[in-house]
Amino acid sequence: MAKKIYYYISGLLLLALAYTPASSQTEVMAWGNLTGIRLEGQLIEFETSFRVVETGWTKIDFTGRERQQTRFTRNGMTANVNSSVQRVTFEQSVEDKSQGIAAVNLSFRSDTTRSVEGVYYCIELPAKRYASGTVKAGNTSHQITALSADNLQLKRLSGRQIVITAPGREIKLDFKSGVSAFLRNESGNAVLYVQLMNGNLKKGRKGNLQFTITASGEIDRQPVEIVIDRQKPGRLFAGMGGNFRLQNPATDPQVIDYCLDNMRVAFGRVEMPWGTWDPAEDGKPLTDALTGQLNERVQHSMEMAQRLAAKGMPVIVSAWFPPQWALADGQVRRRGGVAALRLNDSKTQRIYQSLADYLVCLKALYGVEAYAFSFNESDIGIDVLHTAQEHAAFIKGFGAYLASRGLATKLLLGDNSDATTFDFIVPAMQDPATRPYIAAVSFHSWRGCDDETLAKWAAASRRLNVPLIIGEGSTDAAAWRYPQIFLESTFALYEINLYVRIAAICQPLSILQWQYTADYSLLWGAGIFGTEGPLRPTQRFWNLRQLSDTPAQSFALPFTCNREEVNCAAFGNIATNEYAVHLVNNGAQRQAVIKGLPPQLSGIQAFATNSSLSKQPVRVTRAADGTLTLDLPPTSFVTVIASSLISE
Repeated sequence: MAKKIYYYISGLLLLALAYTPASSQTEVMAWGNLTGIRLEGQLIEFETSFRVVETGWTKIDFTGRERQQTRFTRNGMTANVNSSVQRVTFEQSVEDKSQGIAAVNLSFRSDTTRSVEGVYYCIELPAKRYASGTVKAGNTSHQITALSADNLQLKRLSGRQIVITAPGREIKLDFKSGVSAFLRNESGNAVLYVQLMNGNLKKGRKGNLQFTITASGEIDRQPVEIVIDRQKPGRLFAGMGGNFRLQNPATDPQVIDYCLDNMRVAFGRVEMPWGTWDPAEDGKPLTDALTGQLNERVQHSMEMAQRLAAKGMPVIVSAWFPPQWALADGQVRRRGGVAALRLNDSKTQRIYQSLADYLVCLKALYGVEAYAFSFNESDIGIDVLHTAQEHAAFIKGFGAYLASRGLATKLLLGDNSDATTFDFIVPAMQDPATRPYIAAVSFHSWRGCDDETLAKWAAASRRLNVPLIIGEGSTDAAAWRYPQIFLESTFALYEINLYVRIAAICQPLSILQWQYTADYSLLWGAGIFGTEGPLRPTQRFWNLRQLSDTPAQSFALPFTCNREEVNCAAFGNIATNEYAVHLVNNGAQRQAVIKGLPPQLSGIQAFATNSSLSKQPVRVTRAADGTLTLDLPPTSFVTVIASSLISE
């Protein structure tokens, strides 16, 4: 009870320190794509992109996540992006002018001389919303249903205004000067191509495109109903976890302290600085460490593990950078990018000894027996590269070696770079000899994925009867290059949407945020990313703070939800009669009705976070049968905590 009261009171006190980023209605991705305009929270979706099309349409290069180097900044209501595609550079500013209206200013320049089909500014219209729509310019109008899949006869338009209409929505493009455009059918979606340059690129050739986008449409405020089934509890959710890989000595400590002091962290992952621990093949790092000769960087990493373990967390130890002696001939260790380093098969036993010595030292000197070990993202080689078969062999070989050294530490199956690389774990799943040494199945959530892919990971962990862990949680692995994106409400909304979907579909033991340090920081100011002012939480921090308020040792609970605009996850610690329901409202303000919680609960609290709310209390009404009713603010993350232990 005291702990619960502390979290509640400290949350209210921290509201005074909350930092609210600029609230924009146009969704601008860091790489320059616009994904829609929000009206009172409801998204009128479309997606723009900057494209260079090769002659004959043999290849289309376009702006997208992790597809090019980019720079993102924001100044008030204006987002700015600088980037390039195939040596055609562009600068784009997007300014929210008024409700539903954004002004776009795009300048571009060719840094090469060659022939292409053309350079275009494109707007993709998802079939789900626009399949029965029309695109009109002047007296020319095209039905989207009339677009042929072969695109042999393009539907052309020209003029200073293009209007896109579909049931319940309209997008109006008003250009400063006349443009030439055409429509294509791409995977069932209509794509409007506005020509910027023709096929004869000349180095130094440049241009400009200025226009406004006006979005209008019906606002959906229909209530959502969530029905929870407490009779069929699923898998255990220990709680939100975090990565604590130390990289920024000047700014990491303050962020780590703040996160550990102000949210419940249930799981931890730290780095094994392998190359620093054992740099010489003829060295004896364990002997040196036990006689007081421990490298400072290694010491700090072990102390981080000890700090997490002292708080009761299981700790995963992962290795990034191998020592040079452990690499196959011709492999050179470097930093940055995808290193994809192969290990020397002839030194397998020496490699096992080196890794195990570290874990023995961690246990002997710091009292931490690692829950699991992994090579970080070995499916693509950041930095050790394994084939799927080598991954299975490593689990068997190193797992048996750890057991022979008297360690209970097991291996993560996968710890993949992305959920879409599922096939990497299949050989190990199919080999019964790996099973005694698998602690958990793990993937990283960097690029998101569809529900079907998430379900495959959940099924894999159930098949092996081990937990599923999201070893690194977030949505954009390149975001450290343009850190202002961390302040965007859109970024925070997409991130929490992914976590709630994962929680509902995968039922993981934990989602480990990347990171609870200054890298991809949840906090701002105090020198982080070069910023000034006091240390302060961002919208992302408050989202995770709410998710971390899920009662400890809760089971995932099945539910139904009748609105696709709302993502949900439900948890319950049935033994202590504590429950949490998490809801992400991706649209306008609406009412939520929650059914299925015990009617006898004596304490109910709800909190909301969005661009203007930082874990703000929300009023909840309760009927005699336990049904809860509350309002969901627009584009918000709302958490309901219901417990017989909370006094109202």
